[in-house]
Amino acid sequence: MTTAETMLPGDERVARSALRPVFVALRLGLHLLVVGLTLFVVVRALLADDPAEVLITILAIAFLACYGGGIAAAHRQLPTFARVLWLASLLALWVGMSALTPDAAFLAFPLFFLELHVLAAPISVPLVVITFGISVWGTATHLGFEVGSILGPLISAGVAIVIGLGYRAMSQETQERQALILDLITTREELAAASREAGTLAERERLAREIHDTVAQGLSSIQMLLHAAERDVEDERVAEKLRLARETAAENLGEARRFIRELTPPSLDEQTLPGALRRLTEAVNEQASQAGAGTRVEFATSGDPVLLPMTVDAALLRIAQGSLANVLRHAEAHACSLTLSYLGDEIALDIVDDGVGFDAGELARVGDPGEFGLRAIRRRAAELGGRVDLETAPGEGTALSVRIPVVPS
Repeated sequence: MTTAETMLPGDERVARSALRPVFVALRLGLHLLVVGLTLFVVVRALLADDPAEVLITILAIAFLACYGGGIAAAHRQLPTFARVLWLASLLALWVGMSALTPDAAFLAFPLFFLELHVLAAPISVPLVVITFGISVWGTATHLGFEVGSILGPLISAGVAIVIGLGYRAMSQETQERQALILDLITTREELAAASREAGTLAERERLAREIHDTVAQGLSSIQMLLHAAERDVEDERVAEKLRLARETAAENLGEARRFIRELTPPSLDEQTLPGALRRLTEAVNEQASQAGAGTRVEFATSGDPVLLPMTVDAALLRIAQGSLANVLRHAEAHACSLTLSYLGDEIALDIVDDGVGFDAGELARVGDPGEFGLRAIRRRAAELGGRVDLETAPGEGTALSVRIPVVPS
């Protein structure tokens, strides 16, 4: 999630954060500053009987309308191109006002913050410098070059850069903490569900053993004794009663065995990591089918399976979930393979797709949301003494390999 998204009032991810009041106050302050300074420019032009007051008023109204439209549409998670176009429109209207009145320079201050929020730091900081230059040009055009016309915007730009980058860092830290909290909550719920399921299965297995060792064995013994008694009885009426009793015991023995089969827990294979990954790939394929995507995920295992510590199982399952989610959202892949390999003293999880790939170095520099996912994967592996290898390039697909040393549980 970018910092542009964190500034938007409808973002539910920020709403869940404990720092939500801080973000809301900062956003509200920015909105009030933009509206207040724009109205100040209009009022000053009207009071001074500026010859261009009509044109200034029109540009100011267009500026506010453009700003309000962008904020109103922000909850739709606008693509980067749309956000850049919106910001460029605001800057164009502001430059027009700057050419008509020196008071438009006051709007440079909130525009500094807006640029730092909407764009990544490598782009926004140079744009702030350019905006500073335009502000000085607008003031100097009407009032001439003075120390104040340069020093004021310069201080404003410096303050905006420091506060904007600090806000960005705080926002990113909050997002990571929130993601960690949500992950912990999800893991706790899954562990609770697994604990309940394990308790249910254990109780079912205990009942199955009890029925097998008592009722079923007793009925089986009764059936055999009645069968032996039938052979030793010569009275037909007594023999008929013994046969009926034996058949009744046999029927009840069959019912007891049916109960045992129903109570016996399912195959342990479905409760292991391969079973969980197989169910995950089935769910991902179903999700891709419903979304109309052409991605197909295949799952395979190699080596002799061993029972792993729960921490390793949980980490690999989380890594697989995050990686497959990224493949569906970003890779535009037709095929993806998920392979779990038991290599003796380590276990390997490989996710390979034939999608569009990406520039890993550029991803790290720009601070894309996908970089957070990769950092989370590397952190999970590192916590277990493992490593992550990533091979990708634009147009050449992506291969992610995770290797974790293990001691069989």
